[in-house]
Amino acid sequence: MNELVNLQKFQNLLANYQLSKTALQTLSQTQLVLLVAPTSSGRNHLIRELLKTGDYYYIVSDTTRRPRTNDGVMEQSGVEYWFRDEQSVLEDIEGGKYLEAAVIHQQQVSGISVRELQQATDMGKIAITDAEIAGIDNAIRLKPDTLGIFVLPPNFDEWQRRLHHRGDMHPEEYKRRMESAVSEFSAALERPYYKFVINDDVSDAVQQINSIAKLDTYDQERQAAARHLAEQLLLETQILLRNL
Repeated sequence: MNELVNLQKFQNLLANYQLSKTALQTLSQTQLVLLVAPTSSGRNHLIRELLKTGDYYYIVSDTTRRPRTNDGVMEQSGVEYWFRDEQSVLEDIEGGKYLEAAVIHQQQVSGISVRELQQATDMGKIAITDAEIAGIDNAIRLKPDTLGIFVLPPNFDEWQRRLHHRGDMHPEEYKRRMESAVSEFSAALERPYYKFVINDDVSDAVQQINSIAKLDTYDQERQAAARHLAEQLLLETQILLRNL
């Protein structure tokens, strides 16, 4: 079991968290792209394809939890996460060295270290990673020019096919994922700073993200169509949940 000896201290620090001046300077020099998506929308696949262009640097988050085994393979520090001890993470939070950090399930702290953003800047690359709605909200608060991209499946039926193609899923887990998706669709539609990208054809989705990130250009008609799709997906997911 993971546990936090300094749980209350973490909560107090994060409730009034402020970046250091050095961290703020690093943020001002870093181009940051964060991808949000409902389950099984292909977000991680898109990130892998973007990394192949050589223009992006994948941000590996810090965590206080212990490495675990996935499909018989032990997680490695610097790959899935930077696995750090509680005291060092606590000291970095006290020093304002995280873009964002959060206590998860009351038993671990995870977050994006400014150290990773500095690495991206030093390499002349665009920093990119996946994030949750709350993480992007925090990032936007501290770095208003953060690019938040919401990835959508092409339609409801294909989304469900992708989700179930992963294998058997307990009904309660499926319900939780759909509830999370409702929250994600709703939050993204309410916030003005998201750009929506439909992940129907991977190469096309990658090209769209590249255009937004590198050229700050996007097709208004495609954005309107994508927002309409997000509204449809939200409605269909709400109907599905009522029938579960």
